[in-house]
Amino acid sequence: MAKQPRENPKHMTKIGGQALIEGVMMKGADTGAMACRLPNGEIDVETWKENNGKNMPWYRKCPFLRGSFNFVLSMKDGYRCLTKSAEKQVPEDEDEEDTEEMNRFEKWLDEKLGDKLFGIIMSIGMVVGIAVAIGLFVFLPKFLIGQLIAHTAIPDNSRFVRSLLEGIIKIAIFLGYMACTGMMKDIRRTYEYHGAEHKTIACYEAEEPLTPENAMKHSRLHPRCGTNYLFLVMAVSILFFAAVGWNANFLVRLASRIIFLPLVAGISYEVLRFAAKHDNLLTRIIRAPGMGLQYITTKEPTPDMLEVAITAFELAMDPEGFATKQAAAETKEGETAAVETAAGQTEDAKASD
Repeated sequence: MAKQPRENPKHMTKIGGQALIEGVMMKGADTGAMACRLPNGEIDVETWKENNGKNMPWYRKCPFLRGSFNFVLSMKDGYRCLTKSAEKQVPEDEDEEDTEEMNRFEKWLDEKLGDKLFGIIMSIGMVVGIAVAIGLFVFLPKFLIGQLIAHTAIPDNSRFVRSLLEGIIKIAIFLGYMACTGMMKDIRRTYEYHGAEHKTIACYEAEEPLTPENAMKHSRLHPRCGTNYLFLVMAVSILFFAAVGWNANFLVRLASRIIFLPLVAGISYEVLRFAAKHDNLLTRIIRAPGMGLQYITTKEPTPDMLEVAITAFELAMDPEGFATKQAAAETKEGETAAVETAAGQTEDAKASD
């Protein structure tokens, strides 16, 4: 079993991240960074400006309001980085080979759309994903509740019971979905990078040098994980909509879920912040389901995955310091190579004598 996370880290940080396809994205106070392992083994990095510090807009600092805005922003940035990370996994020589093997229709698409084609494919995939999510979390629970009421002794006229059942079914579907997708090779690797992200942050919060060896010792579970937030959103929505009650009209019920979603997201965000900041019996109980769920959404990473996560973290925390560190490392490598070359030449000279 994975080591449990430290309840009292020496240094708490607000830096957050997300696992990508063969990479990790990290967001600091002033800088965002993503690092991806390319097919050739090199680590590709990108940085951009962020405004997550004291000067962030008021609506991202206002309690109960900030949860919705931060969630939307993280989804937008996460999708953008996920798309970029997928593009980086296609080698340039493979693109050339694919171009040669294209049929007439594919060549026409490539000529008309060019670099936009991949983005369009990703957008179509997102639309399909949303459609699947609506089917799984909207229509399937409705169908299952109808079957349960028709074939069991569950009272048909209890709005509270119906709302409670709907929430429990949605959580069960969510858990099953996450467990099943985790069996896919590519998704499992993403879960491993998710674990690398958590271990890197935990290593920093423990004030230990950021190395793959040090990070590997830490837990892959973290109290501020987005998985905890998603579970809290589902849990709060169950309680909230059970209190509001069940409406027989499906469209009215769906509209009420959408209208009250920002409020549910805001409440869940504040609960997450409170539970992550404090350590007592209550907060441990609040964190427990989400932490348990992370055993599904995170896996033990490899040292090279931790190297990628550490690169993204250091870039997000201090891009100038990272550049200086990289320059020093390259200089040292050059000096080492020069010494080895000189030593080799000396040995050759001795051998010729």
